[in-house]
Amino acid sequence: MDRPPRLTDRTALAAHRARACRGGGPELFLHREALSELQERLSEVNRSFTKPAIVTGFPAFWAEAFPKATVVADTDLLDLEPGAHDLVIHAMALHWADDPVGQLVQARRALAEDGLLLAVSFAGDTLRELRIAFAEAESRLRGGLSPRVAPMGDLRDLGGLLQRAGFALPVADLSPRQVDYATPLHLMRELRAMGETNALDQRDRRPLRRDVLAATLDLYATEFPGDNGRVRATFQFAFLTGWAPSESQPQPMRPGSASHRLADALGTVEFDRDMNPMTDSAAADKGDD
Repeated sequence: MDRPPRLTDRTALAAHRARACRGGGPELFLHREALSELQERLSEVNRSFTKPAIVTGFPAFWAEAFPKATVVADTDLLDLEPGAHDLVIHAMALHWADDPVGQLVQARRALAEDGLLLAVSFAGDTLRELRIAFAEAESRLRGGLSPRVAPMGDLRDLGGLLQRAGFALPVADLSPRQVDYATPLHLMRELRAMGETNALDQRDRRPLRRDVLAATLDLYATEFPGDNGRVRATFQFAFLTGWAPSESQPQPMRPGSASHRLADALGTVEFDRDMNPMTDSAAADKGDD
């Protein structure tokens, strides 16, 4: 069986991250946003965690925030000991994973019973404006497209990953951010400073043509204006939460064991498999209208 194409050129991704960390250090304001919300979510969990682990491509930043944590790289095989942690944070790296389910499975195995996973990653409509502008410019000038922006998982798919990885009580939600930039070029420069430039394995290795770049910048500014002559960029964080299974966790009720019907609680009409009303109480309330 042929191996499916890889999403990420890991050598290029490592080079981009290393370049971002040189000089004045990486521009990680979005990591700070993610960290702030993640800490808020942790504060709502009635639990103290003593053996945390963090999976990330920017270890210095996340290690500073969690100085007692074991910090490992987001490689294909995570360097985590099975059952050794009560908390695993997968921090801003899952969108580059070739096998996101595999990443989550390894995180679950690293958790002790009833341990918590908190993953945060770019997802959804992140950089949709840049994706659209590049696609239109290349279609006009080259008659085709090349991969420029990493694909982002939608909420339904991401929630499914947690279930496939075997987590109990899985929850997935999106947290959007709108950011304004002076020009599209300023956005591109900031992506470079974040280590988030194109590292797709199927990308065009040739230098970006000047006419394509110019057309992309013009289309972006025209179609996605912000306030005061600036442009807008969309970022969305996906937060994934799940627990390593434990007998102490709440268990779903057996089908048919409920003491009250859901239709009664919601004030709706329940239908059988043939789409026939199983109660006429709602229709009776309406009268003969």
